[in-house]
Amino acid sequence: MTRLSKRSLLLAGHATSVALEPEFWAVLEEMAAARGESLAGLITRLDEGRGERPLASACRLAALAWARGGA
Repeated sequence: MTRLSKRSLLLAGHATSVALEPEFWAVLEEMAAARGESLAGLITRLDEGRGERPLASACRLAALAWARGGA
């Protein structure tokens, strides 16, 4: 069973944490680097556009779209 890896972030001035599988973190880091932004910057953008979706779900879906070549 894959363990979740939790990371602490500051989003909109509030401390929060996101728990994702290491594989998703790796894709998000690649995504951020390719876009010339920090991981925190990427997560902030995902947070701003996620609507009612949980942040972890928004992160997973963004990573999946990136891995598929669609984001």
